[in-house]
Amino acid sequence: MPSRVSLIVVAAGRGARLGAATPKQYLACAGKPLICHALEALAAARSYCAATVVIHPDDRALYQSALAFLSPAATATFGPPAIGGDSRQQSVRAGLEAQSDAAPDVVLIHDAARIFPSLALVERAVAAAERYGAAAPGAPLSDTVKQIDAEGRVVATPDRSLLRAAQTPQAFRFPLILDAHRRAAAAGVDGLTDDAAVAAWAGHETYVFDGDPANVKVTTMDDLSAAEARLFDAAADIRIGQGFDVHAFAAGDHVWLGGLRIPHERSLAGYSDADVCLHALADALYGALGDGDIGAHFPPSDPRWRGAASSIFLSHAAGRVRTRGGVVAHLDATLICEAPKIGPHREAMRARIAEIAGIALDRVAVKATTSEGLGFAGRREGIACLAVATIRLPAR
Repeated sequence: MPSRVSLIVVAAGRGARLGAATPKQYLACAGKPLICHALEALAAARSYCAATVVIHPDDRALYQSALAFLSPAATATFGPPAIGGDSRQQSVRAGLEAQSDAAPDVVLIHDAARIFPSLALVERAVAAAERYGAAAPGAPLSDTVKQIDAEGRVVATPDRSLLRAAQTPQAFRFPLILDAHRRAAAAGVDGLTDDAAVAAWAGHETYVFDGDPANVKVTTMDDLSAAEARLFDAAADIRIGQGFDVHAFAAGDHVWLGGLRIPHERSLAGYSDADVCLHALADALYGALGDGDIGAHFPPSDPRWRGAASSIFLSHAAGRVRTRGGVVAHLDATLICEAPKIGPHREAMRARIAEIAGIALDRVAVKATTSEGLGFAGRREGIACLAVATIRLPAR
C-alpha cells in the first residue's frame, strides 16, 4: 500500500542575511512572491494527505496576499498555515503538530527559499524516507573545503568526496521525526540547523540521498537575481498583447482612470465604472493569452457587472496568466485625452495598477497624450486608451 505522504514548507524565517525590509520569501521574483515558486513546484510534484506552510505570526497578511499568485491546483493543495516559533526547530515542530491528526506515514520538510525542487528529487525523498526512516538530500561539493581555527589558520582539509551540502526536502517517517522534535524541545535543545540533525540528536541513523545541484537556496540578493533570471529563461514563451478602449463623457463629477477616482467636470459612460485604462490593460492581457476580451469574460448583458469596479477585470486577466503558469512581465498604458490632466495622478495610477495586477511598480508604465484638438478626444467628447502587455509563459 502506498505511503501517506505529507508536506511541511517552512516559511517563518526573517531572511536577515538578504537585508531586505520584507522577509525574503515574500519578495517579488519573476512576477510573483518567491515562496509561490516553491509551493507551485511542490504541489505539482505529487499529491499529499496534508500540506502545511509554517509562517511567522507577523506575516499573515503577506501570506494571504501571496496565495493570490498561486494556480487553483496549488491553492487547493495547501491547508491553513501553522504559526511558527522563534527558531526553525520550533517552526517545524508547529507544522508537525498541526499534521498529527492526519497521521501521515512519511513527511517531507522543505525550506520556502528553495524554489526549484524537482519531481525527481521529491520522488527520491519519499523513497529514502520509506527505506531509511530519516534522510536528507545532499549535493556533492565542487570546491576544496578548509577547516580553520578562530584566527583563520587552516587546521584540516577534509576529503570532499565524503562531504555533502545538505538540502531540502528532508524526508522522515512521520512518527520518528515528530517524536525527535518533541524530545529535543523537552530537553531544551533548540540550536540544530536542520531536521536531519534533530533526528540524529534523538539517536536515529540518518542518511543522505542524491540531491540536486540546481536545488539552490535563495540567501542573498545575488541569489534572488539569479533565481529570477533562471525563471525567466524557463518561461521562454514571450507574448505581447494589445488592448484599446474608448468611453464617451456623460454627466457626472468624476472619472475612474487607472483604478483611481479622479474629480472631473464630467464622468465616463459605460456598463461598469468605465475605467478606460484598466479595460485596455485587461484586453491586452487577454490578447497576449489568446483568451478573448473583457466582453467574453464579463458580458455587458449580465447585470452583475453594471457599475462594477474595473479592477475586477484586470485582476481576472492577470489571474488567467498565472493559471497558465505564466507571469506578467510589463504593462504599458497610453491615455488619450485633453482633460483631466494625467500627470498629477500618474504615479498613483502606476501603484494601483501594480497592486491590482500583482506585479512590481517598475513593471508598469502610464503615459498620456492629447490628439492636438483633433477627433473625439480633441473635441473633449471622451477618453481613449491604448495598452500593451508583455507576458511570459512556460515553454512548451
